[in-house]
Amino acid sequence: MDWVRKKLYADAVHQAGITGKGVTAAVLDSGISRHPDYAKRIIVFKDFINGRQECYDDASHGTHVSGILCGDGSSSGGRYCGIAPGCSLIHLKVLDRNGEGSMEELIRAIHWVIVNKEKYRIRIMNISAGTTLGEQAKSGTLLVNAVEEAWDAEIVVVVAAGNLGPGPSTVTVPGNSRKVITVGAADWMRRSGGAGRLYSGCGPTQECICKPELVIPGTEVVSCCPYWRNGRYYSKKSGTSMAAPAVAGAAALLLEKEPYLTNVEVKMRMKESAVSCGFPQNRQGWGILDLRRLTGTR
Repeated sequence: MDWVRKKLYADAVHQAGITGKGVTAAVLDSGISRHPDYAKRIIVFKDFINGRQECYDDASHGTHVSGILCGDGSSSGGRYCGIAPGCSLIHLKVLDRNGEGSMEELIRAIHWVIVNKEKYRIRIMNISAGTTLGEQAKSGTLLVNAVEEAWDAEIVVVVAAGNLGPGPSTVTVPGNSRKVITVGAADWMRRSGGAGRLYSGCGPTQECICKPELVIPGTEVVSCCPYWRNGRYYSKKSGTSMAAPAVAGAAALLLEKEPYLTNVEVKMRMKESAVSCGFPQNRQGWGILDLRRLTGTR
């Protein structure tokens, strides 16, 4: 995570006093542990899988994603600090212990965010989950409609591009939505022999929409682990699931500095602040964010 933070120049933004404080993000994932890096900033936990009341994460994915978005790195002396270490969290558990979930529960959780947007002042929603292109027909359309309803409610919706790339038209649902901010991985997955392979979902979508909008490093990212009580505070994970919350965190930084911005304005500011990685547009979109340019701190 320290490498990702440096790549996005997050440290310079934090040193300017911008941490995402006062901004609330909803994360829809596998659950969340009360990790010391963000435990005090968890506002709501709601379990759509098992109906439990207390925070837990039996797949470890949601804890990791949340740490990238807003962990403060306190368990590592600041080394593994997230992008928006002052941001508040709402976590909706929509994935089970195997990292799987139903379309119906995911849509229910999205609607919960929309209904409770004003109550909890939710500005951002991160979804590091999706469906394969083979499920894109009726159920995929319902999911796309749901995230676009959240977007129309003025929530900054950030979703992962999926790991089915790098072939064309491999962005997963709901990353194929024309409205939401879809995030791919800027790097490749390492293999045991030393060679790497590209995996990030690429556009265009079946509707000829250029996706993703942005790419962020997503391979071997160190972030929070739910087994911290056993002395294991951090772990590594790879995928576009790790890239998306970095952009959600970036939105929190911008909205702390300029809370009056609409979600469309946030998206356009990200476009203006991105730097090309030199990849084709259907792989990188606008490129990788420079948080200094995004927040005006350079």
